Amino acid sequence: MTDFLHIAADFLKGLFTFDQSHPLLFTQFYFWAFFAIVFALFALFKNKLLLRNGFLFFASVFFYYKTSGIFTLILLFVTLYNFLGAKWMYSRKSDRGKRAVLVVSLIVNLFTLCYFKYAYFITDVVNNLFGTEFAVFDMFAVVGNAIVGANRFSIDTIILPVGISFFTFQAISYVMDVYRGRVAPVRNILDFGFYLCFFPQLVAGPIVRASEFIPQLHRKFFLSRRQFGIAVFWIINGLVKKIVLSDYLAINFIDRVFENPLLYSGFENMMALFGYSLQVYADFSGYTDIAIGVAMLMGFYLPQNFNSPYKAKHPGEFWKRWHMSLSRWLKDYLYIPLGGNRNATFGTYCCIVTISLIGVLLSGSWWVALIVSAVAVALLLLAHFRPEKRKIITTNLNSMNTMLLGGLWHGASWNFMIWGGLNGLGMVIHKIWKNWGIGLRFFVIALVTAILGVLSMVAPRPLFNMFFVWMAVVMAGNLIKLVYVLACRLRGVKAAVVAGPEGSKEPRFRRLSDIWAIFQTFVFITFTRLFFRSGSNLDPAEANETAWNTAKNMVNRIGSNWDLSVIPQIVWQYRNVFLLVVIGMAIHWLPDRFKRRYRIWFASIPLPLMALIVALAVFFVYQFITADLQSFIYFQF
Repeated sequence: MTDFLHIAADFLKGLFTFDQSHPLLFTQFYFWAFFAIVFALFALFKNKLLLRNGFLFFASVFFYYKTSGIFTLILLFVTLYNFLGAKWMYSRKSDRGKRAVLVVSLIVNLFTLCYFKYAYFITDVVNNLFGTEFAVFDMFAVVGNAIVGANRFSIDTIILPVGISFFTFQAISYVMDVYRGRVAPVRNILDFGFYLCFFPQLVAGPIVRASEFIPQLHRKFFLSRRQFGIAVFWIINGLVKKIVLSDYLAINFIDRVFENPLLYSGFENMMALFGYSLQVYADFSGYTDIAIGVAMLMGFYLPQNFNSPYKAKHPGEFWKRWHMSLSRWLKDYLYIPLGGNRNATFGTYCCIVTISLIGVLLSGSWWVALIVSAVAVALLLLAHFRPEKRKIITTNLNSMNTMLLGGLWHGASWNFMIWGGLNGLGMVIHKIWKNWGIGLRFFVIALVTAILGVLSMVAPRPLFNMFFVWMAVVMAGNLIKLVYVLACRLRGVKAAVVAGPEGSKEPRFRRLSDIWAIFQTFVFITFTRLFFRSGSNLDPAEANETAWNTAKNMVNRIGSNWDLSVIPQIVWQYRNVFLLVVIGMAIHWLPDRFKRRYRIWFASIPLPLMALIVALAVFFVYQFITADLQSFIYFQF
């Protein structure tokens, strides 16, 4: 009996104790045991709305505690503050009073976020500017030590709470929507806590709008037979993406190369970069798939967060397909308030100045600020003296500001700034590019290719070599298109057309052109990921220098001379990795209609057959599980 009590006591202690080395993840058996208990209790009072919402709020807080420990206090603070702040703002009679409360709420939310994400960066800035020697100081660790009555938490290191960006952005969107009159404030703190803390999407999104989710709080539970099947499909689909694709690729190839690029050939570095594009998609969209499936089983619906992003034909479309909830958030709460596609605002100029200063501080060079400021001033002068170009210029400035700030959202690292800036530059160039004729496009590409070719010969650099090869490939594709168009014109006819959907007409080689555009966009997005991945998984105190060195070393290896004779040996050595990449990308590029069909087929099959397929899928996934389960990449953001 005594042994049984000891075992029971140890079990309960482990159940209610946070283990930092084993956080609660979707890929763990313990999470599914946790969800089974939550779902069983949820089923008892699924239609008693207040009891149901309150229970799921406390279950979500417990889930976050098992994921983040003492940082649960931050989540509770954000929950309580924004619940009270929105009600206080809603009760103000004047617009001025509402605006004042909004400003205070935004300051509190952004300070909470910035304290954890940018404390190292701000401390370095102050020390560099004033010659001081300040060190970071974790005030929340002090509070935690006081609560537990012991020095269990280090006060010298600030650890980023899991998911803080997601639930803070969600809280900001709620307060903003209440201010704009899109939603009324939630009356009950249990309902609001459930909205903000709902555990499937709490730590890595999608970012749920209040207007989309709060109405669901007051609906009774409903789950049709087909919806049940779709929910199960998303869960299995997400587990396969995460464990079979993302974790296997990371552990067996990608992480090794990124940890020390100089140990590997240029071909291996390039394949690791392309593999990472699949890894980060499978990881993040896998989490979202599981979150959507788990929420759906309980009768709640989360927004779509990914829509086959590597089918995008240009960078702007990519950001409409990738992390869609964040893209919409940035559009509604940053891009449009900056002026959007209407005009430049005071916020536009503030962003330019702020980004220039951040560039100086991250790079340690005033040349960065000078170049950014000179470009900005030139564009603003052009907008002033050429009114017909003003709308295009201001739109592009606001787009660039949004993408640069989106990069900084991921972390105060020079690499994240470059990543965001490259994506913004890609969007701006495409907007200009699509208005050019085929002749001008080819001329510009040929000129850039020639310049890079000369630079590669006169001042050989791996970066020049890499860009020259890529621009030569792009030029070849545009040359083929130019020759085709000119041949049609010489024959006195328009570019040939064929019957499109519903009797419409489209160019004969439209699909081939789309494939070429998708390929170019995928390569561009993959290259920007070099800077994204190099800045990830690093201690904030050393992220900037280490990330830059990693990116520089990979560029040097990719742009150096390759020994083509060893490529077959490398391919054979990593045959399972490369085969998995090919299969993963082939599935990703399947037509959307085909994917919908097999989802509906799975959801409609008899339950015994569904159970058999699920059992086989779980057994298959289990073969790929490693001893050390990998956290989701976006947990760190």
